[in-house]
Amino acid sequence: MAQNKLKLKVEMLTKTVKQLIEDFMKLDSMTRGTLTAFQLYIGEEEWNKVVKQLQEREQESKPKEKKLEL
Repeated sequence: MAQNKLKLKVEMLTKTVKQLIEDFMKLDSMTRGTLTAFQLYIGEEEWNKVVKQLQEREQESKPKEKKLEL
């Protein structure tokens, strides 16, 4: 009896994980499509400006490495 309950729980968890993976794949596809549409809408030059700004923000937010002075 306990094995049956455990087996059912494992099967339910397996189905849930499979559904989550499918949802993530759909979300990834939707995100990529949205970014592509936005890129086409604003144009290549403006897109490159946005990417550069984001890269600069990322560099600013990274903690600076502290080096050991001997």
